[in-house]
Amino acid sequence: MRKESAQATAKQTTEEVGNSQIGNSHIDSTQVVNLQRDSSTGNSPIGNTEEYANTTTGLSILPAAGIGEVTAGCDLADLIVQHCHLEDFDVLVVTQKVVSKAEGRVVGIDPTDPDAKRKLVESESRRILRRRGDLIISETYHGFVCASAGVDLSNIEEGYAVLLPIDPDRSARRIRDRIKAINGKQVGVIISDTFGRTWRTGLTDIAIGCAGIAAIVDLKGTTDANGRILNATEVCIVDELASAAELVMGKSSGIPAAIIRGLPHTIFRDSSVKEEVIRHPSGDLFR
Repeated sequence: MRKESAQATAKQTTEEVGNSQIGNSHIDSTQVVNLQRDSSTGNSPIGNTEEYANTTTGLSILPAAGIGEVTAGCDLADLIVQHCHLEDFDVLVVTQKVVSKAEGRVVGIDPTDPDAKRKLVESESRRILRRRGDLIISETYHGFVCASAGVDLSNIEEGYAVLLPIDPDRSARRIRDRIKAINGKQVGVIISDTFGRTWRTGLTDIAIGCAGIAAIVDLKGTTDANGRILNATEVCIVDELASAAELVMGKSSGIPAAIIRGLPHTIFRDSSVKEEVIRHPSGDLFR
């Protein structure tokens, strides 16, 4: 979500991980965040095309509280439906950790073995890009470039590690289809995870999988506010939505999902992070 338009700045890393800091204001992770369109320009937070300006008057981000602990084999979609009111054309953002737990992607790890995590990270990596001390930056088998191949030891019982879903796009499709089967609602689903950014300090949530919502909104060929043709602008809307949803989920509040409401219906379509977001090596200037 473009924080300038939404009157918010990028979240900075903080020890107070349960809450989000936006500029000088404090937002508790249980409150609803409303991102209103700039009435002076008519532009929405997610783009300046005529389509967006005419159909998006504001977004609401609602935390999905009360879901509780998720274990292997849980019907995650059913748990969400039980605790959340979903409407057609909502976007449901679900954290990777609860998806991985439901799918049984939790493995034992010896907390007394200093090499245990390194070995696990290496086994989850297609290739290792950089090492510095205990830090490993690698490319996962999904194509993600991230720290520790997404292996996570936080918010999990000691002696265990959570791995990324095998196919996050498929995980998103399963949740979307299951919700449709339970209550008939047409929703988009995003699987989110927390990543660092090259050459930038601090963490943000991004999309590692999606279903029923455009991963990329291609603005090439449209015009900017001054009438100039845009030649290269492609908005990764699922990353923006994943980051926005984290504002109400936090890191230690036990809220594993959020609902984003108010997006234009035209961006709801079949899509894939793997096919649309992961940059092909032929277009990567750093490989």
